[in-house]
Amino acid sequence: QVQLVESGGGLVQAGGSLRLSCAVSGSIFRINAAGWYRQTPGKQRELVAQITSGRELNYADSVKGRFTISRDNAWNTVYLQMNNLKPEDTAVYYCNVVEFTVVRAFVDYWGQGTQVTVSS
Repeated sequence: QVQLVESGGGLVQAGGSLRLSCAVSGSIFRINAAGWYRQTPGKQRELVAQITSGRELNYADSVKGRFTISRDNAWNTVYLQMNNLKPEDTAVYYCNVVEFTVVRAFVDYWGQGTQVTVSS
């Protein structure tokens, strides 16, 4: 059973930094990509940052230059370094892993989410 466990969220003042971690465990055939999404009440979940198996990086325009996604070589942990945080970054942040299965299908896994609150 695949589990994603996020940590590192909390309350921070505008301009501050936080580092989110996502611990990945369980049996995964091949990870195609991993990423961080965020969601606020009444809004759809949105992609914040993604890293692919080819180490391609994708960022939402709103976080470019401020957030950095990374991972360890074994895909055991995925990180999101968030600098110069703004009140509009306040959201629940979710870790996502996309598995490319042995039968050539894509399966999404999600963490339980971690709250990030940025005060002005």
